[in-house]
Amino acid sequence: MLVDRRTEAQALDRLLDDVRAGESRALVLRGEAGIGKTELLRYLRGRAGDHRIVPAAGVEAESGFAFAGLHQVCVPLLDGLRRIPEPQRVALTIAFGLDTGRPPDPFLVGMAALSLFAETARERPLLCVIDDAQWLDRSSAQVLGFAARRLQAESVALVFAVRDGGDRTEAPELAGLPELLVTGLPEAAARALLASAHAGPVDGGVLDRIIAESQGNPLALLELPRGFTPAELAGGFGLLDSVPLPSRIEESFRRQIAVLSPTARQILLTAAAEPVGDPVLVWRALDRLGVDVDTDPASRAATEEFVTFGARVTFRHPLLRSAVYRAAGAADRRRVQQALAQVTDSATDPDRRAWHRAQATVGEDEEVAAELVRCAARAQARGGPAAAAAFLARASELTPDPARRAQRLLAAAEAEYQAGLPERSVRLLARAEAGPLDEVARAHAYLLRARISFTLDRGVAAPGLLLRAANRLQPLDPRLARETYLEAMQAGWFVGDGGPGPTLRELAAEALAARAAPDPADACDLLLTGLAVRYRDGFPAGTPLLREALSQLAAGPGDEAGLRWLWFAATCAMDGWQYAAADTITDAFVARARRSGTLTALPLALAQRIVVQVFTGELAAADGLVHEFDAVRASTGLDEPSYATQLLVAWRGAEDATAELVAATTKEATQRGEGLGVAAGGWALAVLYNSLCRHDEALAAVLPAAESDADLGVVTWCSLVELITAAARLGRNELAADAVARLRTMTQAAGTDWALGLEARCQALLATDPEPHYRSAVDRLAGTPIRGELARTRLHYGEWLRRQNRRADARRQLRGAYEMFGDMGMTAFAARAARELGSTGETVRRRSGGNAADLTPQEVQIVRLVRAGLSNVEIAARLFISPRTVEWHLSKTFAKLGVTSRRQLRR
Repeated sequence: MLVDRRTEAQALDRLLDDVRAGESRALVLRGEAGIGKTELLRYLRGRAGDHRIVPAAGVEAESGFAFAGLHQVCVPLLDGLRRIPEPQRVALTIAFGLDTGRPPDPFLVGMAALSLFAETARERPLLCVIDDAQWLDRSSAQVLGFAARRLQAESVALVFAVRDGGDRTEAPELAGLPELLVTGLPEAAARALLASAHAGPVDGGVLDRIIAESQGNPLALLELPRGFTPAELAGGFGLLDSVPLPSRIEESFRRQIAVLSPTARQILLTAAAEPVGDPVLVWRALDRLGVDVDTDPASRAATEEFVTFGARVTFRHPLLRSAVYRAAGAADRRRVQQALAQVTDSATDPDRRAWHRAQATVGEDEEVAAELVRCAARAQARGGPAAAAAFLARASELTPDPARRAQRLLAAAEAEYQAGLPERSVRLLARAEAGPLDEVARAHAYLLRARISFTLDRGVAAPGLLLRAANRLQPLDPRLARETYLEAMQAGWFVGDGGPGPTLRELAAEALAARAAPDPADACDLLLTGLAVRYRDGFPAGTPLLREALSQLAAGPGDEAGLRWLWFAATCAMDGWQYAAADTITDAFVARARRSGTLTALPLALAQRIVVQVFTGELAAADGLVHEFDAVRASTGLDEPSYATQLLVAWRGAEDATAELVAATTKEATQRGEGLGVAAGGWALAVLYNSLCRHDEALAAVLPAAESDADLGVVTWCSLVELITAAARLGRNELAADAVARLRTMTQAAGTDWALGLEARCQALLATDPEPHYRSAVDRLAGTPIRGELARTRLHYGEWLRRQNRRADARRQLRGAYEMFGDMGMTAFAARAARELGSTGETVRRRSGGNAADLTPQEVQIVRLVRAGLSNVEIAARLFISPRTVEWHLSKTFAKLGVTSRRQLRR
């Protein structure tokens, strides 16, 4: 029964109307325990008779099992599994343990869920309601959050109910989705609800106190008085203690349970301990415990007020389940867990059987601990590092041997770190380090601590910590030491040379001194050596080795090229203007980070991929990755800076968004002592201000980074390009010439068309006869996919031609620049090109009615992929949306462009 929930009901009705109209919606109901979220979900289901409805609920005891919640949602829909793309189908079956194979890419699992929802909704609208989403296992929450963010036009609704954790954000994986805050009832409605539920006499003071202390919470109004006798309610003596409301509700439940018979309490305890809600398992476990419900029908009947045995076992409220379990003694809980372990099939559900055994075990038991370790391995194979960490942590508690216990704690800490939970990893790591780790394990622990430090706060301490870890590992594990030296240089690259720790040059010298062999052994060793030589001896010195390393890695990164190697390889490719290598390696980096579920690495991979797509002008595709980047940050709590995002919005010409992002990232970088972040902010602002012809502001923004001696690679040379552009416009030719000279030391060493094209454009800005330089720049950049810089070059060239009164020639360049900027969504640059084109006497008409200018960035990207010959399914996989959404965008695109077929789009 809904009481005074008109506003919430109207919002849910609008959601259903939108879904019936062919759109998709996601919504998170947030509120404290008992506030009425479940009742609102019940109302929603009652109003959705024309929908296919899939109910699910998070269960606290299930939160350690990877993909358990997603399994609840998807199992009723598996008849549509054959209709989704095979890679997605395989990923989902491996995640559910229905098949074996490589750990699935978590985002491929997310795409599988999205495709499954979309295919199901082809028949009729689909409504998935997930109650108690704060208790979803981490893998399920991430997948469902991923799918919810990508719903657009599938006639699908995903509605979650999340218990508000007060100061703590529950279900962070759902952050950013539309929310409906559910609050308490007003006093009049609260009094009406209380009166309807308790018809007997109630002392006036007690009534007022219940109303006041319940704060309009419907469950509190209904449950608080139930544990008291009518006389107590009438007299009002000592009823309510000053404790939090959820605790008072749970205490009320416990009082109601306490008066039941032992048999009734045993039935409730067994049902509470069985997380799946399988009534057959509950009755079998009760039989094992010697409980014969047939001989005590009164006890069975007494439980019906608290729990329902239907297709699933469901409690009246989730707090009731936890109250039942906590009210039982430890020995009783262990007996029930043992019975559940005995009746759970070890062949079909070995993980739950092992977990029940572990909960039933007192003290240490190596056999049970070893079984949990095997569960952890299975969880990792399904792509669930958080679940693996839970198994390993419990296994450590049961492990009798101190050294093995410490090793398992260390493995659990590694799994938590991999799952993107560094704070929890730190706690487990501290326990591991307190144990008798051997020298190798202790070095690994030190490395993990250094990595956590870098992940949590990429500040001045990280390079030194990683360098000491590498030195400790060198005699023990040279291969891992090599990787750790690379990580130390990565940390040093972020810090720059302004911190109190070792400089990048000092880190490079240490890495070179530690090399065991004089000649690089493989692509990774080439990369490390080339980087170290570059940082010690200068950009040109390291370029030949790096070029060879990138050539090998781009040909197909082998398994030895782990995620950290791919990060630096991608960075070096962009530093050296090597687009093909950057494209291949960033694509591989993102794919591997997703596939492995390494959420600490995924934001770095996505950021690099976004930068590559910005350079190529694929801003719509970059937008999709920004959404993913933000989702991973929200779901993990990792404070990964938005450097790539600020660059994207700067190229778009979004002044307010760029300024806001740069201010935030620069403030955080300054607090951490991270020089890279400050320089990256200046670069983004310079791009923006140069696009707006505010060259004095561009110069001021980029000057500190451009004049720094730190080798920040792509950030350094892009800053130099922006400085040259601004200084030349301001007549600061000497400053610009110095910057060109510095830029040439890098571009000449790189020798690519991208590098030499930018060099030629910069020289044109200062030359007395710039035309040969402009032509060279256009020719070179036209042979690359770097469309943004090509368009800027044509803009500069056209501006010069207009000043020479060569209007026809100017129009050709300016028109080409204007159209390119418009297609890419670079609005500030497009407006500048339009003004210049207008100055030549050409009327610049706003592109509308059958023109690509009316298309959204995502529609532009879809058109581009159609022209490349991709199918709807392939486009959906590329952009992380459903095929139904691709169809919807194409129908809108056809109408805007006045075409009727894909063939016409390809023209």
